[in-house]
Parts: sequence; C-alpha cells; structure tokens
Amino acid sequence: MSAYAALTRAGRRAYTRDKTTLFFTFAFPLLFLVVFGLIFSGKDVEQSGQPYIDYIAPGVLSWGVANAAVFGVGFVLMQWRRDDILRLIRMTPVRLPAVLGSRYVLAVAIGLVQTALFVGVALLPPFGLTLSGSWPLAVPVLVLGITAFLALGVIVGSYAKTPEAVAAVANCLMIPMAFLSGSFFPLDAMPGWMQNLAQALPLHYLNNGVSAALTGNGSGSDIAVACGVLAAVAAVLGAVALKTFRWSDKS
Repeated sequence: MSAYAALTRAGRRAYTRDKTTLFFTFAFPLLFLVVFGLIFSGKDVEQSGQPYIDYIAPGVLSWGVANAAVFGVGFVLMQWRRDDILRLIRMTPVRLPAVLGSRYVLAVAIGLVQTALFVGVALLPPFGLTLSGSWPLAVPVLVLGITAFLALGVIVGSYAKTPEAVAAVANCLMIPMAFLSGSFFPLDAMPGWMQNLAQALPLHYLNNGVSAALTGNGSGSDIAVACGVLAAVAAVLGAVALKTFRWSDKS
C-alpha cells in the first residue's frame, strides 16, 4: 500500500470513529437550514422576489462545506504537529504531497456527502427547494471551493498551536465571511460598500456558483466565473500553504 493510500485510509478511519465531529459536520449546516427554512417558509426575498429557500439553501450549503474544509484540515495539522506525528512522518519516505493529498481526498468526500444530505433535506416539502436542470454543475463548483478553503485551512493549521487557536482564527475568518458574502443575508439589502467587499471574498463566488447551478438563479457564465475565481484562489492559497507549511513547531 502506498503512503498516500495508507494516510487516506487512516484519516477516514479516524474521522468515522470520532462520532461527535462526524455528527456536527453534517448536522451544523442542516441546523441553519431548518431554522431559516422554517422561519421564512413560503416567503420570498424582497429584493429579488425569489423563494427564500432558493436563496438560503445554496448559501448555507456553501458555507457548511467551506467551514468543514477549513476546520477539518486545520485541526488535524495542528494536532499532528503538536504530537510530533508530522515530524515522524517526515522521517519516512512520505512526502508533503501525500500528506496533504490524503486530507484533500477526505475533504472532497466529506463535502460531497454533506451536499447530498443537505440537498436531500432541502427538497423535502417543509422546505421546498427545487433543483434546476443544471444542478450537476454544482459538483465542480463545490470541489473547487473545497480546494480553496482546504488551502486556507492548511495555512491556519500551520500556524495555530492549540485547538483554541485553530477555532478562534477559523471562526474569525469564516463567520464574518459568511455574512459579508451573502450566505445568510441577501447582498442586495446590504450597503454598497459591503456589496463591493463581497466581490473580494471567495465564499461569495462559491455561493453564486452553487446557487446558479442548483436553483437556476444565475447563468452559465456565473458558474464559469465562480469556477475561475475559485481555481485562482485555490492556486494562490495553495502556493502560500506549501510555502508556510511546518512539520514541527520547532522549525
């Protein structure tokens, strides 16, 4: 078995055995869906006239998938470095691409399962989400989004030295980004400067791409733009992550 396969298999086993993390990874986005979906059931977004579920479902899904990618790899790298697991791995023939590649495959798998579960619940009558004809295009958008936010999580996990630090830094990045990117609140209702600020945030493009694919509230060009921006963000953050990666707190 290759080092990459062994690390991927070990990561999957560790993840599935951690029942608390497993539960909240999938339940957290669903909680927001249930709360917002039931509160605004049957109502439309005032600014656009679209059903509220068509707005909130793609936004919450995008945030949930991005959040899981950042926190998942951030906590693991911090713990592996703190416990000297990364230092031990470095002493073997295993190289950095195998370490990060195994976490990437796991993050994509988790994100796709999250998506299937989330969309399945959103399609139920109490919520009433309706998929458009281009909904399969949500998959490449989500995969690119996971790639970008995983790279962000690697940067966080490379610098944070405690679980509290990972949680603090990741939350400071992801929670404001969720509101400023329009995951929970319509951008059209925000001041102009906030709408301009959203254009610089990767979560905004993930929201737009997923929304255009799942609900048809957008065009093929919106999906293409989302994919292009997320790919560029992934490349930049990935380069930074590789440059700043640390095998040990002592180096």
